This record gives sequence, structure tokens and C-alpha cells, in this order.
Amino acid sequence: MATSEKTEGGYFTSEDVDAAPANINSVLVNPFIGMRHEKMDELIEAFINKTKIEDIYHEVIRKGAYLAQDGEAFGGPRTDSLRLKPEEIEALRREDPKTGNKWDQPWILYALVGCCSLGAAVQGWDETAVNGAQLFYSYAFGIGPKDGKDTGKDAGLRGLVNAAPYLCCAVLGCWLTEPLNRVLGRRGTIFVTCLISSATCVAQAFTSQWWHLFLARFCLGLGIGPKSATIPIYSAECVPANIRGGLVMMWQMWTAFGIMLGYIAGVIFRNVLQGDSGTCDKHLSTETLLSLQCSLNWRLMLASPMLLPLIAAAYVFTLPESPRWLLLKARQGKTAYYEKAFRSLCRLRHSRLQAARDLFLMHHLLDGEEKIKQNRNRFVELWSVDRNRRALVASLTVMFLQQICGVNVMAFYSSEILSPVLGDKAGLLASMGFGILNFLFALPAVYTIDTFGRRNLLLCTYPFLAFFQLLTAMGFLLPSGSHSRTGLVLTGMYLFSVFYSPGQGPVPFVYSAESMPLYVRDLGMSMATATLWFFNFLLAVTFPRFQYSFGNTGAFGYYAAWCVVGWFMILFLVPETKNLTLEQLDARFNIPTKTHARWAVKEVVFVVEHYLLGRKGASRPVLSVPTESEAEMDKRRLPPRKLSMEIEQREIPDTEA
Repeated sequence: MATSEKTEGGYFTSEDVDAAPANINSVLVNPFIGMRHEKMDELIEAFINKTKIEDIYHEVIRKGAYLAQDGEAFGGPRTDSLRLKPEEIEALRREDPKTGNKWDQPWILYALVGCCSLGAAVQGWDETAVNGAQLFYSYAFGIGPKDGKDTGKDAGLRGLVNAAPYLCCAVLGCWLTEPLNRVLGRRGTIFVTCLISSATCVAQAFTSQWWHLFLARFCLGLGIGPKSATIPIYSAECVPANIRGGLVMMWQMWTAFGIMLGYIAGVIFRNVLQGDSGTCDKHLSTETLLSLQCSLNWRLMLASPMLLPLIAAAYVFTLPESPRWLLLKARQGKTAYYEKAFRSLCRLRHSRLQAARDLFLMHHLLDGEEKIKQNRNRFVELWSVDRNRRALVASLTVMFLQQICGVNVMAFYSSEILSPVLGDKAGLLASMGFGILNFLFALPAVYTIDTFGRRNLLLCTYPFLAFFQLLTAMGFLLPSGSHSRTGLVLTGMYLFSVFYSPGQGPVPFVYSAESMPLYVRDLGMSMATATLWFFNFLLAVTFPRFQYSFGNTGAFGYYAAWCVVGWFMILFLVPETKNLTLEQLDARFNIPTKTHARWAVKEVVFVVEHYLLGRKGASRPVLSVPTESEAEMDKRRLPPRKLSMEIEQREIPDTEA
């Protein structure tokens, strides 16, 4: 096997990459490291000629290219005529973490995040609109408990109706993400799916049979699925790396806000007309319960999410399109899209210089991504290319665990679970409390997700999720109607929400949106969200039968056990991704899973020894991702295929020995 040597120009050629695929990190992290001035000039001229960007931008493209190679390129004397203008120096100062504020971003970037947040709130509201409504429509449709006794068939039908959107997401909706994004772009996909969400919410309010509601909710999945996959990608592709997690996690935070709105709508509309009075007793005929006097309350609950998606659709086209999506179109032969990508970046950054730097770097990093393509079907490449497979497995893991931890049992059924304990009215109010906590405790994650990290948040919160699910399960063993039962169940559910919201809540969509290379990102995100919605469907459709067969104690104990299993899955299968550019993530996911797992075990041993046993001399293991200088040292020590990541009991040296 050929070795990967450094060329005269000081960079790795495509032949080097082909000879040593493990070292493709050198191309994907920064393809310009060590490149001589003459070679950079050649690349810049080739880029300008290829993109056909207007002449007035040529100088700023050249300056941006040198900044892409070295952030300090203009920190000292230069041999060419390129100089930074005062406003460009100020823009760079503002983005420098030492001299500026990372949250100092253009207003249009925050407007973009605001639009995405509206889409997320729609998602959450869609989920919990059914929570309070099912206390009423299940009897109107004849699928509620009769004379205080439930049947397996009725329980299954209630679960099927509740789970209908997520069934659609899993089998159809999410798989429409890639073709919709390819044809309509990120903004167009958001626009269309918001309209679908609004229309189907209205349709739910005009149903008179359980299967009518099932069909309307199934069609709702056509709005939920592609939107849930597209919005996190859109955010991730537009925001800078140092705040990407904090802004992209707005998806989950505002989903939690929408969940809270769904609970609040249930409380507000509960008493509309005669819906919750003795006139509309649950044991009356279905004809009476479907009358306007008795059914307007739950119909308004189901229709209430219709307004937010219309607002999001109304202004999404005032925002810039994703520059990475535009680059993808440009690389398909549509040269005009290069300038569109540049103009989009100009709106999303403080200066044209920063936009030019990011455009030049994106373009050449995408060349690096081409090196890992193997001219096969993209679905095959998701599994056959090591880097893609590891990112996909990690994404599927966090998406699966978000559902199997049992959180959406509370989103869908908390009112039904709590009504026997507290009564219908108090059950709705207690559910609203769960939703408020879910939103409030998602707020700290805006900061912690980019400082404490995605993986660390999951590892630190999962033990608490397991404990509080178990506490909830034990609460249902206490005597019915007792204050101790009420207190223990509410304590378990509320504290579960407190620890879920800053960890497992925001991380999965952020993680999945950022982990995949651009050329398979739509497909990978579709698969990740399809996994999430499939298990969301299973959770929603099986809980009533679980409840019927095993009781609440058995059901919540089952979810507690999965929280324990989930902690180990995260430990071994989910690498950290905080503060890496979307392209630098390629280096992280080139770490072999065995190597990462061995490091994870040593890291746990270190944490136990250092923090629990107080052994201050314990040595922390380092998961080493070679930098350019370290890679040079490794070449003298290791065969090329072992240049990947070594677990060492030492600090990485700053300079060569």
C-alpha cells in the first residue's frame, strides 16, 4: 500500500488520500494547511474562473481565501498588495472569541432562527393538541372505556389514532425530505410543509368518526416529517460553528414551547359551550357527544395549531436560502448559484470578507467530501463509507433513545394517565405544568450544548431519567386516591421533564443535522427522523395496550430500563461534536468505533477515580484527532492506515519532539 507523503507544496494530494483513506481528515479539516503562496494563487484564480462571480468581488474573494487558509493571514506583513479594510478588521474582531461576543450576529440570522422556531413550535403543538382532546373525542367516537372498563380493541384504536401522524412520518413523510429539498430547496420545503400542517389541523376539527380523524392525522404526518428533517438542517447550514448547537437546538426548545401551548389550549378550550358539563356526560350517546354543544371544545383543541404554520410560511421566503444547498446546486453545473451562495452568506455574516472566506472554504471542503464518494448509490454509501456509517449509527441512536425513554407517553397521554389520579380538570392542569417545565428547562441548553457538549449532556442526564421514570412507576403502586400516590407520580413526571429538557430533548436533532456530509445529509437526516417518528409511532400506539396489560407501573418501569440501556449506547456509539465546523466533523467520525469505545471505558474509569474517589493524580485519557503537525510525527511511527486516532495516556505535544 502506498504511503501518504507530504508534497512539495505542503498539502495532501488526491492520490495521497486514495492511498491512505484514513488520512482524508487532512483534506477535510483544512485543505490549505501548509500550502505555498503560489499554489494558493492558482486555486483562487481557478475558483474565480469556475464560479464566474462578478469582478467587484474578486479582491474580497482573494482575501477571504487566505483567511480560510490561516485566520492570522493578515496579522503581519504581506508580500502581496492585499490589505484588510477597517470595517473588515472590525468584523473579524467581533467574531473572535477573545475580543468579541459569539452571539453578536446579523439580525437576519436571528430572523432565520425565529422562523425555524415557529416551525418547531408547530411541531410541538401538533403533538399535544390531542392530549386533552382525547379525553372527549374517544367517547364521542365510541372508543373510550365503557362503564369504567377498557377493552384491548378500544385501547388499540385510541393508540392508532394518536400515532397516525408518526406512522405517516416513518413510512412516507420523512422519505419525501430528499426529493422536496432537491426540487424546492430548504425554504420551499418549509413553506409547503407548513401549509400542509395548517390544512390538516383544520381537517381534524371536522371529523365525526375515529377513522376520519385517523386519516386527517395521517396526512398531518406529511407536514411533520419533511419539516422536522429540513428545519434543523437549514439552521445548521446557515449559522457559524461556534453557536450552531445553541441556535439549532432552538428546534427542540421551541418544540417544547409548542408542547406547552398544546397543554394550555387543552385547559383553555376545555369548558367551551357544554363540552365538560353534565349535559355532555361521557356515558351519553355518540350522537349527543358529537353535537356542536358537546364537541366544540375538543375540535378547537385539535384545530388550534393551525395559525403558527401560516405565519412561518408567510415570511420564510424573505430569508436567505441555505448557502450549502446553493453550492450543491452550483456544483451540478448551475454556475449562477455560486454567486447566489455568496450573496446568501453576505446576509448571514457581518462582512463580505467573512462570506468570501466561508464560501471558498465550503467549496474546497466539498471537494474533500467528493474523495470519500465511491460512485455508488447514496443509500449504499451511508453504510459502506466508514465515516458516514458511524455518523448515521450515532444519529439513529440518539433519535431512537429520545422516544424509547418514554417522554412522549407524557406528551400524548399525561391527561389520560393523571385523570384517574386527579380528575379530568386537575389532570389537564397537571399536564400543563409538565409542559411548562419542559420548556423552561430547555432554556439552559442554549448555552450548555456548545460549552458542556452534546455527549456530556446525555451522559449526565440519563441516570436521572431512569431514576425518575422508576419513581413514577413506583408511585402507581400506592393506594388509589392517596396523597402520597399523587405526590410521587407528579414528582417523578415533573423531575423527569426537568432532566429531559436540557439533554435528551435538544441534542438528537442538533446532532443528526450536523453529523452527516452534505452529499448524503438530506438522506441521512431523513433516515434519522424516520427512525424517530417510527419509534414515536410505536410508543403512541403501544402505550394504551401496555397500560391495559401491565398497568402504569409496568409501562413506566419498561421505559426506565431503556434509559439504563441508553446510557451505555451513548457512551460507546455517540462521539462528541461540539464546536466543530460541519466539515471538521468528518475528522471526528473517521475515528474507529472500537477506538472510541476503548477511550470511553478509560474515560469512565478516570471520572470514577478522579471525581468520586478523589485520586488527583489520575491520568485522563486523550482521544487524539491528529492535527497537521501531529500527523507528521505519526507518519514516522505508524503505517499509513493507522494514522487515525490513538488513545494515549499523555497530553498532545504542541510541537514536534
